[in-house]
Amino acid sequence: MIGLFRENVKIALGSIKTQLLRTVLTVIIIAIGITALVGILTVVAAIDNSLNSSFATMGSNTFNINQYENRNRRSSSLEVQKNNPIISYIEAKRYKELYNYPLTQTSLSFIATSNAEVKYENKKTDPEITVIGIDEYYMTNSGLEATQGRNFNSFDISNNVYNCIIGSDFVSKGLFKDTNPIGKMLSIRGAKFKVVGVLKERGSTFGNSQDLRVLIPIQVARSMFSAPNINYSLSTMIEKKELLDDAVDYALNTMRKVRKLSPVEDNNFGISRSDDLINRIANITGVLSISAWVMGIITILGSSIALMNIMVVSVTERTREIGVRKALGATKRTIAFQFFIETLTIGQIGGLFGIVFGILIGYGICLAAGWDFVIPWQAIFAAFATSFVVALVSGLYPAIKASQLDPIEALRYE
Repeated sequence: MIGLFRENVKIALGSIKTQLLRTVLTVIIIAIGITALVGILTVVAAIDNSLNSSFATMGSNTFNINQYENRNRRSSSLEVQKNNPIISYIEAKRYKELYNYPLTQTSLSFIATSNAEVKYENKKTDPEITVIGIDEYYMTNSGLEATQGRNFNSFDISNNVYNCIIGSDFVSKGLFKDTNPIGKMLSIRGAKFKVVGVLKERGSTFGNSQDLRVLIPIQVARSMFSAPNINYSLSTMIEKKELLDDAVDYALNTMRKVRKLSPVEDNNFGISRSDDLINRIANITGVLSISAWVMGIITILGSSIALMNIMVVSVTERTREIGVRKALGATKRTIAFQFFIETLTIGQIGGLFGIVFGILIGYGICLAAGWDFVIPWQAIFAAFATSFVVALVSGLYPAIKASQLDPIEALRYE
């Protein structure tokens, strides 16, 4: 059986050489379809990996209390848009005091400003630095790590120490390039802060740099940036994921007590879970994957028709050859298998080229967009399977037609 297969592959390659132009055109058409499929699936995998890396750092056992739900708010003529009040410092502090669910820690923070100017000696930044007031749990709950120095401790927060933690851009290309920042003094609005930590690089999320920020103790930030209607953020992390649902329910009831809502009133705040964000990302990338398959299948459908056409023409042109082989004892099964292998060979050649070009295109897009390239194993297996199915469907009719030719009529052909 292996010898027969090897012989049929040799015959198929020889036939391809004699019909080189038509075969090349068919391979190109198949390759275009597979390239589109693999290229898009590669980009989708990179997007999925990049977004999951951004949000998964929060931890799948974390939830936030926000002014609104973390979803698109749609309005219609029949729907009244609801405006929730901001979460004030008094409410946030009260919530943190009341929320005592086991194995949890809650952080309190707020964005003090997004256009601060930071100075070090005779150098200064553009007024584009984000300053965030935080407590000792903020970094842990947000999935942040310090590559140099340390996080704030309870002493820093309770004693309002003028320490700060800076983003990685300050070290890689900012004020402290080629300098160890730990222990150095920064100036923000005239106040001096000692650098005690440097955050691990996070990159940009939706166009906003996560590495151009300074973290300072929350009470220090409140004393320096006293704007009206400051909206505070609450983030809670629970040690055991299986308790997350109960912890969220307890947080819901606690916040309703803080807001003094009656049982018949709707929530005027939102709770967003980190796993909800990840699931939403999975839904988006799932739609993109389906779109890729639809586009690829449409293109591949055209290539299957072209492949079937070339094989039907090949059967017609090689009628006499088929008659000779049958006269020498070749069975219908042997003839069908010969043309079937030829079709599969052309299909797999096209699929191989499509996979290579698709990965290269996907890699180029990832490189240009700054995403981490992920080897699209799923797309590669899908491409091989698709090209095999295309060859299978396209080669079935020509193989059956060739096997059913009458040997006497075939020998009289031409």
